[in-house]
Amino acid sequence: RMAAAPPSYCFVAFPPCSRDGLVVFGKNSARPRDEVQEVVYFAAATHDPGSKVECTYIEIEQVPKTHAVVLSRPSWLWGAEMGANEHGVCVANEAVVTREPASESEALLGMDLVRLGLERGATAKEALDVIVALLEEHGQGGNYYEDGSSCHTFQSAFLIVDRNEAWILETSGKYWAAEKITEGVKCICNQLSLTTKIDAEHPELRNYVRSQGWWNGDSDFNFSEVFSLADDHLACCSGKESLEKQGGDVSAQAMIDVLRDKDSGVCVDSESFLTTSSIVSVLPQDPSFPCVHYFTGTPDPSRSIFKPFIFVDDVKLVPKVQSPSFGNDDPAKKIPRFQEKPDRRHELYKAHEWARSLLENDQDKGQKLMRIMLELEKQGLEAMEDILTRTEVLDPAEVVDLFYDCVDTELKFFK
Repeated sequence: RMAAAPPSYCFVAFPPCSRDGLVVFGKNSARPRDEVQEVVYFAAATHDPGSKVECTYIEIEQVPKTHAVVLSRPSWLWGAEMGANEHGVCVANEAVVTREPASESEALLGMDLVRLGLERGATAKEALDVIVALLEEHGQGGNYYEDGSSCHTFQSAFLIVDRNEAWILETSGKYWAAEKITEGVKCICNQLSLTTKIDAEHPELRNYVRSQGWWNGDSDFNFSEVFSLADDHLACCSGKESLEKQGGDVSAQAMIDVLRDKDSGVCVDSESFLTTSSIVSVLPQDPSFPCVHYFTGTPDPSRSIFKPFIFVDDVKLVPKVQSPSFGNDDPAKKIPRFQEKPDRRHELYKAHEWARSLLENDQDKGQKLMRIMLELEKQGLEAMEDILTRTEVLDPAEVVDLFYDCVDTELKFFK
């Protein structure tokens, strides 16, 4: 039996379920418990003809221009679990298991495709087209974990969102299908969810599954039934109901509450997996308003705070949520890979470890600290709410240090 895919959850809410004129996106990234995630920003860039880009395992052709991106990523790899670009596109990926074993040979990881889609796509549909073209050309494969003792491989699913629509993209090898969403609440997790509503697909998809004997060509084509291991495609989304219960009022706060919920299983804290980082994005459908992206940069959203980031030119970098760089000496870059595990903790992660031990050992102090932290988060949410409801245009100078200052304030509380 293949190892279970990590139980991450991604959500998107459109009007009429979300608050007036807002698209709200969220993801909890469930990964191996001790893995560190960092939050990194890369400015838009132009690249010389013929230049290459070094992804986690393979090098591919670079494009002439890449968009500015902000990413939450396991700090040993090139790609990302989730992130956003300057055009209001958000992408998150899910590891999934299908009836086809995922390839162990090194190719693009699902997480590399998240970053490539964001760097190259100015809309959700463009990001989808980028991802499927790269899948066709390079394939997906290679170890999903920083583990020298065994290779953990998965297929990928993606939630790709912009101000107007979302696409759920599910893949097996280079084959794929996708569904377009423009209203209501959608959730994807670590199993296939597409059924018979398919709005785009690999041109050879149906021929391929017929040749494999997985579909007879007569019954309705149901992607999950065709590609899932027996009975694996059950409804997975415990958080979806809580979002639907908001009755047309899903906001950043409502999404944060769902991501913090341990009882529903959306906030993972198990023997092997932990929610190592979380994101919530608010995308106003009116393009004159900025998109706001909230990142924790630390494990367990129920003990972390969501800090806002807005794309502006010359946005201030935040080294305190970036892991140390080991350059070419990184064991993840040497063959054989992962022969040792360097200490990848960033400053905010270390401060959180201290706070976590306080929460566990001195309940009163811990609770008090948590109350202060949540108050800080609330101030950030209210300030963003103000930006999204005012009539005058945002002055970039007002938010150029936004994420930096929030991380800085959080660290001061821990000192």
